[in-house]
Amino acid sequence: MDGSALNLHISAAMAAIDVDEWDALTDGGNPFVSHAFLLALEDGGAVGGDSGWDPMHLLLRNDDGQLLGAVPTYLKHHSYGEYIFDHGWANAFERAGGAYYPKLLVAIPFTPATGPRLLVKDNRDDLKIALARGLESLLEKYQLSSAHVNFLPSGDADILSAAGWLQRSSIQFHWHNRGYADFDDFLASLSSRKRKNIRKERAAIAAAGVTMRPLTGSAINQDHIDYFYRFYLSTIDRKWGGAYLTHAVFSQLRRTMADRMLLVMAEYNGQIIGGALNFIGHDALYGRNWGADIDIPNLHFEACYYQAIEFAIATGLSRVEAGAQGIHKVQRGYLPVTTHSVHHIAHDGFREAVSRFLASETRGVEAEKNHIAMTSPFKAS
Repeated sequence: MDGSALNLHISAAMAAIDVDEWDALTDGGNPFVSHAFLLALEDGGAVGGDSGWDPMHLLLRNDDGQLLGAVPTYLKHHSYGEYIFDHGWANAFERAGGAYYPKLLVAIPFTPATGPRLLVKDNRDDLKIALARGLESLLEKYQLSSAHVNFLPSGDADILSAAGWLQRSSIQFHWHNRGYADFDDFLASLSSRKRKNIRKERAAIAAAGVTMRPLTGSAINQDHIDYFYRFYLSTIDRKWGGAYLTHAVFSQLRRTMADRMLLVMAEYNGQIIGGALNFIGHDALYGRNWGADIDIPNLHFEACYYQAIEFAIATGLSRVEAGAQGIHKVQRGYLPVTTHSVHHIAHDGFREAVSRFLASETRGVEAEKNHIAMTSPFKAS
């Protein structure tokens, strides 16, 4: 990196970074890279402290102090909350006598949604490469095992791959809007059996006496957030997972980003008994968290998938990204897509081993994606 023209800085807090400077590097289309979203995670205690996520945001400035590039970066002391699984890498490296943690991670914490990670002025490739080299320099400076960039766009993954980073693929399930006029129009595109199944699932919710209430903007109040956080915790308890997000995070997001939130609340006998939280981008709806007090059959499908589809159709969004994993989504119109991450391994021998693993894994991922696609619920074109 040419130090006379570009200068690398590290910020340990989003609060220390000017909001307008940061957001000027984004097109505003992805809610998760916004200053407000990342700040809420820090202010609410989901990252920082003893969470194992130490903010180390990388900033690239010119000699005039202008912010030309930025990367949401964390020093990670574990691999939880990432959705790109490298626990096997960590175990292998440590069995060989190395220290895998801490590692450097570029990601949106607890958010498996593809979006820009190398935020640069005018989308310049040379600045993206400069940021990648900056990440590499941090590995050397702090003697870290590796750097990882999760859920970045395929074009950026290719740029870093050409610069020597290892590229990895995984699968998610997304619903795509084919210009549907309404939900029935979407159903008409499905095979008869799949169409009948979805109608049956939705009818069962109505027959159970559940009413769905999609809320956004000022319609979301603090009581709704309080309800939703309880549902979120109940889901965590059932899955034996960790409650990464705090009540303070959700509360701050309501205060600062309510117009980019879709909170679907489920009412039963006059009480709110469940809900699903989504975030609204310029061309996509991102499903994030859900939970319920009462186990009502098909409520999860209605709250998380069908309500999201209805909202996307009504607002003209091009797709719904329903988060990580879940092959059951396919029969509800969510088809497999490839997502990307890139990895820089400092140790030569370990990098070769990971490279061989990824070559084999990639073939398996593509085969799995093709196999799943064969079970598409849509009519043959």
